This record gives sequence, C-alpha cells and structure tokens, in this order.
Amino acid sequence: MLLSDMNQHDSATALTRAPLPLDVAALRADTPGCEHVVHLNNAGCGLTPRSVLSTVVAHLELEARIGGYEAAAARADAVTGFYTQTAALINARPGEIAFAGSATHAYSTALSAIPFQPGDVILTTRDDFVSNQLAFLSLGKRFGVRLVHAPDLPGGGVDVAAMAALMRAHRPRLVAVTHIPTNSGLVQPVAEIGRHCRELDLLYLVDACQSVGQLPVDVAAIGCDLLTATCRKFLRGPRGSGFLYVADRVLRAGYEPLFIDMHGARWTGPDSYRPVDTAARFEDWEFPYATLLGCAEAARYALAVGVDAVASRTPALAARLRDKLQDQPAVRVLDRGPQLGALVTFAVPGWQPQEFKAALDARRVNSALSFREFAQLDFGDKGVDWCLRLSPHYYNTEDEVDLAAAAVTEILAR
Repeated sequence: MLLSDMNQHDSATALTRAPLPLDVAALRADTPGCEHVVHLNNAGCGLTPRSVLSTVVAHLELEARIGGYEAAAARADAVTGFYTQTAALINARPGEIAFAGSATHAYSTALSAIPFQPGDVILTTRDDFVSNQLAFLSLGKRFGVRLVHAPDLPGGGVDVAAMAALMRAHRPRLVAVTHIPTNSGLVQPVAEIGRHCRELDLLYLVDACQSVGQLPVDVAAIGCDLLTATCRKFLRGPRGSGFLYVADRVLRAGYEPLFIDMHGARWTGPDSYRPVDTAARFEDWEFPYATLLGCAEAARYALAVGVDAVASRTPALAARLRDKLQDQPAVRVLDRGPQLGALVTFAVPGWQPQEFKAALDARRVNSALSFREFAQLDFGDKGVDWCLRLSPHYYNTEDEVDLAAAAVTEILAR
C-alpha cells in the first residue's frame, strides 16, 4: 500500500509501531517526479508525493466550486491538522505553531517581535543563512544592534565552547543558529548550544529550514525559544510555505510581531488591542489554504514514513555521493564538520558555474548552485566563489547517486 493511500487512523497506528525499513520502490511509485529526473536538489525543493499534490489540487477545485471562504470553512478540521501534524513533527504543542509564507517570512516575523535597543548583541555563527545575516545587518543599520560571530573549529562547525564564552561576555539579546547551512553539508550542534542558552536564560532562535524532514528535530531537546522552517525542501510540501515555532514561555512573556493584524490580535477598544494567546499572533488573516493543507499532508506523510528511518537513509546516500566525488582529482568537496547531513557541496576549478550545471541538467540530474554572495564568511574561509550542491533524499536510489557521480566524471573528462 502506498503512503498516499493511508488514512489518518492508519498513519497514527503506524507511528506506534517499531520503525520498518523504507520501501524505496513504493516511495518512488508515490513520487511522480522520479519517473522523469534524478532529483538531487531536495535542499532546494523536494519532489512532492502524490497525496500532497492531490490535496492541494482538490482544495483549489473546491474553492472554484463553492467559493474560497466556504471551502476553508468546509475543511476547518483539516486546517487544524496542519498545527497538530507540524507540532508532532517537532515535539511541540499545536498552539506553538504558526503558518508562514516561507521560512524567511517566519524568521523576519520572529525577529520583529524582539524589542532591540542600540548596543544589543546578536550572537550567531559564520555559517548562518544569507537572508538571516542580511536581516542582522539591517537591524544593525536601523537600530544599532551589534553582530558577533562565534568562531569555527579547525575541522569545521561552530566552536561551542567559544560561543558559550561569548554568551557570558556579551549577554546577547539573541542567539541565532542555522541548524544546517544551505551552502554546506554541516550539521550544527544546536542542542548543545541550546543548553548554554537555557543556563544563561538567553533568547534562542534556530533556523531549521534544511533539517526538518531530513533529521529528527525536537524543540524540547534543542531548548530553543523560536524555530523556523520551510515545507518545500526535505518535508516535500508545496512552495510558498513554512512555519514558525514559538515556545509557550515566549508567548507568556508577551512577545508579538511588530505588524500584528486582525488574525493575531483583538481590537479591544479605540486605543487598545490584545494579542491572541497562541502562536497565531504571528500569522496573518489571509491564508493560502490549499498550500496549508498540502503542508499538513506533507507533515503527516513524513511522520508515516518515519523521521528516524529518513535520518538514517538520507545522510547515508549523501555520504556515498561525497565519497565518490572525493575520489575525483578535479573535484574539491567542501563539506566540513563533525556531523554532515544530506547536502553535498563541491567546487570544480576551471569551470563556469552555469556551464557545469547546464551539463548536469542535460543529463536530467537536478542540482543547485551556491555563490560567494550566499556565504561570504564560509566561502571566504574555503577560498571559493561558487560551488555545486547535490542533495539526495530517502526516495533517491544508490544507482541515482552513482549515476550523478559518473555524470560529474564524464563532464570533467570533456
């Protein structure tokens, strides 16, 4: 039976049993895109399962038949499922989840809730996502916030001991870490960092854009106050979607977005308003309901597949690919750190980026490019201006990984 055919009861029952080995053939049959491409760009967008596709299309058709407001009302229970399924995915409560138009939208909304003052410090890493770094720099320009980067270990990844020392020295207004950078296979030790934040009672924001759906993400174990993610990558949901986790302790402390709207607050008098009690205060009134329902199905699907099984298979496929690329003398694999995930990045000196990617595209191998402007600090340290990124997922096969490595060999031999 394909996972698309499982109903909610079957899915919940499956989650109570011991995890089973992944049926890759069934998962591929459940993924229409597998018939057309070798998709190794899951760090950009994962291929959607049939059930996610049918969920989105069905709701758009319902809106066309009976009207948008009416369709949302008719599917109210399924809409609620987005919060319960997403919460189950990261070990949170449904009331701590807010839907967002993207991970960046969630991140900027979270930042807007922090009352920064001149001289406040944001402590981050040298591998934080480009849009996060730009937001920090913008806060510095507008509010006089100071940005401090913790150093890396010689072998890659943040030096947690040094970061903890910076926490004690600066008492930062915010500690912000990207779990898996978009331009590297690195997995940062976010739970270890979180323990220091909790000891010092520091606000902690984690960007889990590349890790949700690829690795187990447990907000209680991480100890974060805020966490953002997208639904389009390893979670395999539709584009234009993401979510924000806001811990109960943050909600109780009164944090709210700068631009709150009628969905997130109640207008209690001519000169007063009251934020709602849940993370819905970080949402807007208008929703792309078809997209939200697709995200709910993507989260349900991931839980049914089994995050632990995914976390075993997906990085193993990446390690296989990384090993095969490292054997090629004309390729420089860039991934460094004590733990590596499913993002494989490498440089090919002497080639133009678009030319190399086009050669892979011609062989129906999907990939992505990353440039110095996306990772000024990391790429500066590595001495590269661009890299190619390949990112397998659990529905990819070993043969596809080997084919991609062979394609790189063939292109370089031209």
